[in-house]
Amino acid sequence: MQGTVYRSTGSWYQVKTLDGGFYQARMKGVFKMDEDITSTNPIAVGDIVEVVEEEKEAANAMITEIAPRRNYIVRSSPHKRSHKHIVAANLDQAVLVCTIKEPRTSRGFIDRFLVTAAAYHIPAVLVFNKKDLLKEKDREKFLEMADVYTDIGYPVLLISAAKGEGITEVQEMLKDKVTLMSGHSGVGKSSLINQLLPGMQLRTKEVSGWSGKGLHTTTFAEMFDLPDGGQIIDTPGLREFGIIDIPKTELSHYFLEMQPYITQCQFNNCLHINEPGCAVKAAVEEGEIDTDRYISYATILETIEEERY
Repeated sequence: MQGTVYRSTGSWYQVKTLDGGFYQARMKGVFKMDEDITSTNPIAVGDIVEVVEEEKEAANAMITEIAPRRNYIVRSSPHKRSHKHIVAANLDQAVLVCTIKEPRTSRGFIDRFLVTAAAYHIPAVLVFNKKDLLKEKDREKFLEMADVYTDIGYPVLLISAAKGEGITEVQEMLKDKVTLMSGHSGVGKSSLINQLLPGMQLRTKEVSGWSGKGLHTTTFAEMFDLPDGGQIIDTPGLREFGIIDIPKTELSHYFLEMQPYITQCQFNNCLHINEPGCAVKAAVEEGEIDTDRYISYATILETIEEERY
């Protein structure tokens, strides 16, 4: 039987089969992965798998095969910085829930998320929550940020999950797609999901009673079916998105607004910091590339070595 992994605790997996049934499944032996990756989790939420029902327990199954992934998105493992932790697989898009205040989502965090999504060829969307808390200066700050990211090509929404404002736009954006939903703790991601999934609060409480040993609801991703079609994959509140396996010379390729200028640099391996004849730096000086985005680029570039090794 073919199914999709909806939840993972690292040793047990909840798999939904094509007929709509759910199984608690274990992995059979060690899988040879198609991707040449060093991952702390061989199976991720969103994976398409083959399962065989176990005779003793009708609700239990064994995962015998993992289908090749269309794509996946990773972060650095919380346990081994040099290893990847696959957050989710087979995605149509990735949504980052952000806030201008209470708490403020830093530009650095947003840009790291966007770089990671671009590196794995996953379209990204920014959803700014807590619209109801914004005063005039906060709204001006949002409009400035929205202009920067929409000019690059990223969709930006402003909503209030608490007030139910902008939920229709979010529903339209999610319809019939598999969407990763992430964000810092405190940005209201759970409130947004509760708006999208009636009864979600009850289901969230039930998670802790699920049979997987060592289940930590703040650690593992989980997929949910949307009422109007499509799925969302809820991820835990992330403190950071570690940039891994991206060589310094490739980082600028994942800042989408830098792409048109990269080939115009004097040197092929230009890092766009101190090199002469750098078209990217010239574009920053001329206002073609946002200064804060360039600062994010330079900051991430400095941290790549320690995150890779």
